[in-house]
Amino acid sequence: MEPDLLFRSFVYSFVFRMVFSKRMCYIILSCERKPAGVRQRKGYETMKDTTLVIMAAGIGSRFGGGIKQLAPVGPNGEIIMDYSIYDALEAGFNKVVFIIRRDLEKDFKEIIGNRIEKLVTVEYAYQELADLPAGFQVPEGRKKPWGTGQAVLTVKGLVKEPFLVINADDYYGKEAFHRIHDYLANTMDENRQVYDICMAGFVLANTLSDNGAVTRGVCQVNPDGTLKTVTETYNIRMEEGELKAETEKGEAVSVQGSQHVSMNMWGLPPAFLDELEKRFPAFLKGIPEGNLKAEYLLPGIIDDLVQEKKAVVRILDTPDKWFGVTYQEDKAAVIQAIQKLVEDGVYPRQLFAGE
Repeated sequence: MEPDLLFRSFVYSFVFRMVFSKRMCYIILSCERKPAGVRQRKGYETMKDTTLVIMAAGIGSRFGGGIKQLAPVGPNGEIIMDYSIYDALEAGFNKVVFIIRRDLEKDFKEIIGNRIEKLVTVEYAYQELADLPAGFQVPEGRKKPWGTGQAVLTVKGLVKEPFLVINADDYYGKEAFHRIHDYLANTMDENRQVYDICMAGFVLANTLSDNGAVTRGVCQVNPDGTLKTVTETYNIRMEEGELKAETEKGEAVSVQGSQHVSMNMWGLPPAFLDELEKRFPAFLKGIPEGNLKAEYLLPGIIDDLVQEKKAVVRILDTPDKWFGVTYQEDKAAVIQAIQKLVEDGVYPRQLFAGE
């Protein structure tokens, strides 16, 4: 064979092997990412890394029937968190980070963590009251951690890709997970100077409890569908057919059932974690002396960024009805709602095959 022909044959062979190897890696990785028993939708093979962050540090110091977040609600003893994880994996998320307390680690892993580790990459972050910036100490008498902002800050170093934050004890429905994953994977600009954020926009009327008042981040929306303001609003309840609500100071405030609310379901770029870290000392310095309940909360932090024109938040409408065990009396209704979803084929009776 002539040298020139030999050289070309070598090049063609090399290129073929490289293309074939790349395609095989793509296929193998896609197969590895497909958790057993989860029905993934078309488009899952996009392969962009996205992480689900679950805030579970406030689940209580004891496990058992009395801990609302761990109450079994599914036909095989599933808890609400199982359904959130199932929906997230189905949507395309390929890592889960649990934010817990260190004193709960052993029990938490036994109840849910060890099971989920068989389905997807799992990591743990730890929220502790004493985990404060240099120069700060826990005020005497303070018992609870510093809120959702501090909770999410604990994943810094673990999360380097776009991520979704949710509460451990809220059922959000499938649509929100799909819409946020699509945004994180296909739309979000991680390198934008202004933080590119999205949130699931629930309708207030779909997030109420029949058994007592709730707290929600009530939103005002710009004409282009972006967030104008989000205000933490308290003691929202129905009284004689009319919605009532209060400010943080207990003053009456008007809300409408059709308003968008945040349910702490935020799609965030990894650079947002740097912002949380930068703002935490200023929050601590600003706490009035004697206030032992002040919290560093995501809605307030994000609202500040929006007002400072340092963030744009895209509201992704979701028609799904929220439910959760805010009160022990909610449990029966949640069990009934899950059972109906199973009967309607939204979820399989055995949530994760092969468990």
